Amino acid sequence: MQLPDMITRLPEADLPYPATEVKTSVLQSQHGQLVFFQIFKDVEIPPHSHEGQWGTVLEGVVELTIGGETRTYGPGDSYYIPPGVVHSAKAPAGSKVIDFFEEPDRYRLK
Repeated sequence: MQLPDMITRLPEADLPYPATEVKTSVLQSQHGQLVFFQIFKDVEIPPHSHEGQWGTVLEGVVELTIGGETRTYGPGDSYYIPPGVVHSAKAPAGSKVIDFFEEPDRYRLK
């Protein structure tokens, strides 16, 4: 699935990955950040926590460990990570995910 220009032309998040590995498109308001993630190279995100996060997988798979429980999510699956719960993720190349973060400034913009 190709994301349309109205999404891909949104500002990018300042991540510790180059856009050739993880491309982001961010829409934000005072109520949170909505981030489209396109994974071009296998990614592992170490354990961390922050405010609440809800997401859904558009394409590919994402393995999430949330509060010590590991589960694999595929297209159409959604997940919720409550505020302060430690979680980590693995996403192979080709995955596309949408995440909504409760924090309006979860990621700085490039």
